[in-house]
Amino acid sequence: MPTGDPVFTEGTYGWFRSGVAPAAPFFFGDELIARPLRINDQIRIRAVRVIDENGQQLGILPTEDALARARLAGLDLIEVSPTAQPPVCKIADFGRLKYEQSKKDKDTRKKQRHVELKEVKLRPKIETHDYETKARMAERLLLDGSKIKVTIMFRGREITYTSFGRRLLDRMAEDMTPLAIVEREPRLEGKNMFMILSPRATPTGPPKFSTTREKEQKPAVEQTVPEEQTSA
Repeated sequence: MPTGDPVFTEGTYGWFRSGVAPAAPFFFGDELIARPLRINDQIRIRAVRVIDENGQQLGILPTEDALARARLAGLDLIEVSPTAQPPVCKIADFGRLKYEQSKKDKDTRKKQRHVELKEVKLRPKIETHDYETKARMAERLLLDGSKIKVTIMFRGREITYTSFGRRLLDRMAEDMTPLAIVEREPRLEGKNMFMILSPRATPTGPPKFSTTREKEQKPAVEQTVPEEQTSA
């Protein structure tokens, strides 16, 4: 018996007579087809389970008979599930099958949303104005569909006050609630503490800070500097 040929026992055929499919999935029709595909004379196994061009199951046939049926119909014998016992082959137009699968793959790629991870860095003692600037940046990135890694950078002895960083990350998470969910809870790595925010598929409300930008940018003839900025 050539290498690779299965030994057909009562168990092998039993599942077919009982109507119970084997554990290995079949990949044809609307499902993803296994790759690379072997066709016609490339199929060297002695017997295969055959599905004809109309989708009807013909049962387990000698590969030579299955190939003869395909040639008689002017089509190809295509191995669509090589891991099944025995392998599953479909009688079809291989060129058309490849074309249809290529279209499905292309449509799938179009539907896939490429999500980038962008980083917003904060200091544990960041001023209110600077925090709001960073928050607006985070809102823009989330609205563009990007994930946000919010990082608190500790310097020197600031690392002993990680509770400040945690409160700041919690504040950012709460402020971004209409636009994002917390994908990864705050954690400390080295001298940085970070969390990851993922954009919501559908925002639950308007951004908190972006809507106030025009008010903040209004010119003023005389403007006092907030006390929090004078302490920098």
